[in-house]
Amino acid sequence: MKFRPLHDRVVVRRLDGEEKTKGGIIIPDTAKEKPQEGEVIAVGPGGRDEAGKLTPLDVKKGDRVLFGKWSGTEVKIDGQDLLIMKESDVMGVIG
Repeated sequence: MKFRPLHDRVVVRRLDGEEKTKGGIIIPDTAKEKPQEGEVIAVGPGGRDEAGKLTPLDVKKGDRVLFGKWSGTEVKIDGQDLLIMKESDVMGVIG
């Protein structure tokens, strides 16, 4: 992928949601909710504070993260469906 996010933005690929409920019922594609978990594909260099000093991001490439249901902007890059969001939209890192 030849895309580099700017400032405090991260590129995230959604991880696939569950195909079945805990009770074993198969969920059709039309009824599935979009997963709120993803893998960080790329990160920007960081934001700048009021003094102009660069503040690096806490997330890094390869991290599994949780994000808000309506977070980010959906884009298609190199045939992949990805999300571009600010680091502040990421709620936390898993694992």
